[in-house]
Amino acid sequence: MRFDQIYGHDSQIKALSESISLGRVPHAQLFTGPEGVGMLAVAIAFMRAVFCQEPNADKSSCDLKFDRMTHPDLHFVFPVASNAKVKTKPTSDLFLEDWRVFVENNRFGTLFDWYQQLEIENKQGQIGVLESEEITKKLYLTAYEGGWKGVIVWQADKLNQAAANKLLKLVEEPPEKTLLIFISNHKDQVLETLCSRCQGVHFSLLPKDAITKALISYGATRDLADSLSIQANGQLSRALRLMKVEEVPFEDWFVSWVRTAFKAKQNKGSVVELLNWSQQIAGTGRETQKQFLLFSIELFRQALLVQYNITELTSYKPRGDFDISRFSSYVHNGNIHLIISELESAYLHVERNGSAKMIFSDLSLKLTRHIHNPPILS
Repeated sequence: MRFDQIYGHDSQIKALSESISLGRVPHAQLFTGPEGVGMLAVAIAFMRAVFCQEPNADKSSCDLKFDRMTHPDLHFVFPVASNAKVKTKPTSDLFLEDWRVFVENNRFGTLFDWYQQLEIENKQGQIGVLESEEITKKLYLTAYEGGWKGVIVWQADKLNQAAANKLLKLVEEPPEKTLLIFISNHKDQVLETLCSRCQGVHFSLLPKDAITKALISYGATRDLADSLSIQANGQLSRALRLMKVEEVPFEDWFVSWVRTAFKAKQNKGSVVELLNWSQQIAGTGRETQKQFLLFSIELFRQALLVQYNITELTSYKPRGDFDISRFSSYVHNGNIHLIISELESAYLHVERNGSAKMIFSDLSLKLTRHIHNPPILS
């Protein structure tokens, strides 16, 4: 990954490039912004520019190692959990081959995508204290190639407190020619003392034309790229996911759920269907459940925009026979706040490892009431 292969983020890339040319590279930086916008790609491109511009560097060899993600002085840390392959004491080093495949095939991927690859989506990955100890050891060793050495900590908000605290001394007093880049979609969840010791670089959602250009480079037609770039809401990862036929069928789940909840007022047998639906969703991984809740929140909001004829801000394009215009008549000022609040609460409980069956059953029963609320007349 090189700077000229990045879509968008021109001002951030310009500032990072200037820091290299001026010889003022900050040793510790915190990249923050929405998921799926390519912060990891920018971090790798920045490391490449720093490492391969060294006077004594063999540029062609350096570029090749970055292409293969095998440069001996570049290290990665990311959230992990035990799985079928690594049953105890999981650390990033034990998943490096999986990581290289992930970055090669999904460099704009999200935490959800990474958990799916490791088949740990029913668990919550973390970056533990063993990782901090390994990072410190590696960065205090002499660089294998005699130049820069560095680490990219992806999803730094997954550092537990003990791990983050152990890194503070390294961040404060790094060895010479050491570069640390922390990446997070949730700055408020990163240890405050760690944030204060890093130079912040903030990233925003991608503009539509940048996503369109990226999708065309991935093989989409101009018409498809234009359509998906609207639906992507600034996230290239979302646009790429929409291109895949095998995408998780969130729309089908949503339609079945809402239709059954609507019928439940007149047909008590529908309550049994809702409980069966809840059990089905509970059988998926936690990350899938969280993504479905986010999908549902967005679809309810899109329906509200249609209800109030603010169509220029709508972007959702149904994949099946779902008619968002017809559905929108049931979403209004009398129930939208209640529904969104329940969805956000369910998301929080899933994230905290609550019982998924209970969470989705409770959410479904509440939806049967809220969906029938009358509008509030002004």
